[in-house]
Amino acid sequence: LPAAGAPGMWRTWGVFPEETLLKVPRDIPVLSAATLSVNPCTAFRMLTDFQSLAPGDSVIQNAANSGVGQAVIQIAKAFGIKTINVVRDRPDLPKLVERLMALGADHVITEEMLRKPEMKDLFKIVPKPRLALNCVGGKSTTEMLRHLQPKGTMVTYGGMAKQPVTVPVSAFIFQDVELRGFWVTQWKKDHAQDQESLTSMMDTLCQLIRRGQLTAPACTEVPLQDYKAALEASMKPFISSKQILLL
Repeated sequence: LPAAGAPGMWRTWGVFPEETLLKVPRDIPVLSAATLSVNPCTAFRMLTDFQSLAPGDSVIQNAANSGVGQAVIQIAKAFGIKTINVVRDRPDLPKLVERLMALGADHVITEEMLRKPEMKDLFKIVPKPRLALNCVGGKSTTEMLRHLQPKGTMVTYGGMAKQPVTVPVSAFIFQDVELRGFWVTQWKKDHAQDQESLTSMMDTLCQLIRRGQLTAPACTEVPLQDYKAALEASMKPFISSKQILLL
C-alpha cells in the first residue's frame, strides 16, 4: 500500500521506492487489504487523535453506514467505546439497522430522531458523547453538536449534504466545544517521516482484522472492464456497498 497519498493507482504495474510503500501481511483478507489504507485509517485517527476516550465513553457520528462509519463502529467496539449512529431514513431502514448492530453499533437512529426531545431518554442509558464525527454537514451537524458534552470536539471529514457547518454561538460560549477538520491524506503527508506512527496504526488495524473485530465494508466485486457500471452504482442514493474493481 502507498505510505502517503495514492500516487495514481489506475495502472497494471508501478515502480516505487521501497520507503514509500507499506507491506500488507499475507494473512489479511484481500478485501480488507484493498480497503485498509483510507477508511479504517480515517476512523482510527479520529477516534484517537482528538479526545482521550476511555471504555464506557461514547461517540456520535452521522453517515454511520459509510465505509468510515462502519470502521468507526467496529474500532470503537474493540476499544470499549459506545457509538450513537445517525443514518438517513430510507425504505430498507430496519435492514440497515440490523446490519450496523451486527457490526457492533450500540444505538442507530435517524436524522429525524436526532431532532426529537426523546433523545434525552437515550442519554439516560449512555453518556453524552465527547466526540462527534461529521461527514454530512447542514442540519445533521447542528443537531449532533447540540448533544455534545461541554468541551467536546466535532471532527468534520466530509460534506455529503454540500451544506455548511452551522454552529450556534451558544455552543462556543456555554459549552466551549471545539471544531476540527481531518483528511487522512494530509495526515499521512504530515507523518511521512514518522514511520513509527504509521506502522503502529497499521499493526493495530491488522490485529483487529485478524481477531475478526474489523471487517471490510460491504463490497461489490466488479471486473475492471465493467468499471462504468461500478461508477454508476457508486453514485446511486442509499448505496452502502463499496465498488471493488478486480484486475
